[in-house]
Amino acid sequence: MTATPERIVDIAIGFMGAKQLQSASRIGLFTALADGPRTAAELAAATSRAERQVRTLADAMNALGLLDRENGRYALVEDSAAYLAGSGDVDLTPFLAFLGDISYPQWLGYGRTVDTDEAGTLDLDEAGWADFLDGVMTYNALHAEQFGRAFDFSAYRSALDFGGLAAGFSLAAMAQNDRLTTRYVYAPGFTESIAEAARAAGVEDRITVEEADTESATPGGDHDLVLLTHVLHRFDEAQNRAILRAARDAAAPGATLLLLDFFLDAEPTQRAIDALHAGEYFNIDGTVVYPVDQVESWLAETGWQSDRLVALPGSPRVLVATAI
Repeated sequence: MTATPERIVDIAIGFMGAKQLQSASRIGLFTALADGPRTAAELAAATSRAERQVRTLADAMNALGLLDRENGRYALVEDSAAYLAGSGDVDLTPFLAFLGDISYPQWLGYGRTVDTDEAGTLDLDEAGWADFLDGVMTYNALHAEQFGRAFDFSAYRSALDFGGLAAGFSLAAMAQNDRLTTRYVYAPGFTESIAEAARAAGVEDRITVEEADTESATPGGDHDLVLLTHVLHRFDEAQNRAILRAARDAAAPGATLLLLDFFLDAEPTQRAIDALHAGEYFNIDGTVVYPVDQVESWLAETGWQSDRLVALPGSPRVLVATAI
């Protein structure tokens, strides 16, 4: 195969497309197309921006596959209609704002992280932390949506949602199965929104909520489904072994564990989104994306048999295991 610079250049200038996407979302370019195709001039009027800038953004989104362009008129494609125009169940606009306003500035110091192996820290005011949480929870909502589409929850009756950050994963499971109940055991500070979310989903009579520090909690029980969503990367190796052991002690023999997180691969080709988030997590707050074979060794040590790894589009993967 003849060497070319195309892949290198595409990666090197990738930040340009990301910033254009964030700007297009911020000015309402996608929502302006929710009712149908428009010209650059019409989009400029709808977004109250200069036509030259709007045309540049619209052409960039067309080049990146997020808009169609025909006879000078731009239109949403299926992905942008579902996730950027405000008409789908998950609108990624707050997540894009988080990436542009919080994550991107933090990445400007990534060279220091690489050179020193010292974790990054975020210095945000109250409004900044609110935007951070809005963005992160929006991305979590996308993960929960994809999680619900990827698995069949009809066989389960008793779920333990342990140490997570958001109710949406269990709610997606309960939406499929009206006989499934969920017991949430979350760290203090992460439980307040669960009851509200359950009420909004109409399942408040099928949940219980308990507070306990994740790394030292021993929930117990005899659950046939255990969820650990966005847990492992937040804790060190010893803590993760303890968490997985506590999860096993709360599971019936043959129960299913769904372990959602980003993982580094042992395969010849690494899944890109996981490796990118390894940089993101450590650069923001020092949390760690672990190699999947290391996680599988923890599972074996704590009474679980690893079964398979399921990729969720635009999201982490789910390591599926069985209690033995």
